[in-house]
Amino acid sequence: MRVRAAVLNEMSLPAPYAQSRPLTITEVELAPPGPGELLLRVRAAGLCHSDLSVIDGSRPRIMPMALGHEAAGEVVAVGDGVAAFVPGDHVVLAFVPVCGSCAPCVAGRAALCEPGAAANAAGTLLSGERRWGGDVHHHLGVSAFAEYAVVSERSAVKVDDDLPFDLAALFGCAVLTGVGAALNATTILPGESVAVFGLGGVGLAALMGAIHAGGEVTAIDRVPEKLELALELGAAHAVTADEHVVETVRELTGGGAAHALETVGSAVVLEQAYRATRRGGTTVTVGLPHPDRTLTIPAVSLVAEERTLKGSYLGSCVPARDIPRFIDLYRQGSLPVERLLTHRLTLDELNEGFDRLARGDGVRQVLVL
Repeated sequence: MRVRAAVLNEMSLPAPYAQSRPLTITEVELAPPGPGELLLRVRAAGLCHSDLSVIDGSRPRIMPMALGHEAAGEVVAVGDGVAAFVPGDHVVLAFVPVCGSCAPCVAGRAALCEPGAAANAAGTLLSGERRWGGDVHHHLGVSAFAEYAVVSERSAVKVDDDLPFDLAALFGCAVLTGVGAALNATTILPGESVAVFGLGGVGLAALMGAIHAGGEVTAIDRVPEKLELALELGAAHAVTADEHVVETVRELTGGGAAHALETVGSAVVLEQAYRATRRGGTTVTVGLPHPDRTLTIPAVSLVAEERTLKGSYLGSCVPARDIPRFIDLYRQGSLPVERLLTHRLTLDELNEGFDRLARGDGVRQVLVL
């Protein structure tokens, strides 16, 4: 079938993207689903910094590629051997397909699925196949900036039909990554201090998760509107990210945060988050800097101060377990995910949307199809 999709043919075109048009909205041939795969009608897809980092070249991927990795949709058809899904099912997509049988999967660390990582790096589905016509590759097994997409059933999690698609999409990346980092990657006890560096969709989701855990949150960003939103969501303090941010956070938290969550994808900000963490504390990073960036920290602090520095991919989640869990918390009012959604776009507005994302305007923009 022929479907309209947003295809990136070349990375690192200059901003503003409204002029350089890195994403070409074009018709692409989409093959039927193979064994263990689903054909989806994409209903909503969020714009994330992980998409922007491919566009600007800081996260190199194989080209050309149909972008988009945070999405929700409706199953239209299933391939051979699919038993868990039927046409009409509503699903949220996770950006790591989970094979379920490799060593990390068996150990409960689905984010580190080895076949899933290999497929994502190659721009294929979990099967190793591509369903886009020509030489177009899949983005993280999803490619959601399109009217329809073929995905592995291992990328999909069934959700209730009454969850709006534009909100459901956010559970596939922003909520999964941010809330997961706060609830899975570290252990926040009631009353403990938490510093969240960066208040995009993932950062604000991390803030929600930390507040749900009972943490006293200090929110850090450069954008005043995001700091105001953080306070509305329950942050105890809002701090402008300037040259004094480390000292300010340490003062507000009585010597440093017990937990610091870095969501920006900047080695500089990660260093600040580490410096703002107290003795015995934990620094968690979910950001993805350019592979060439390095981090320098005092090596002795890891031992002498019993510090922990760790990464969290996919929120250290098991999607089939955590997406329903986080949706339940949303329904209970503990995670006001609707506050993340600030813009709704069409396919033809994607390039302008990524200009907005690069400027830091708004929180989560969602393509609605």
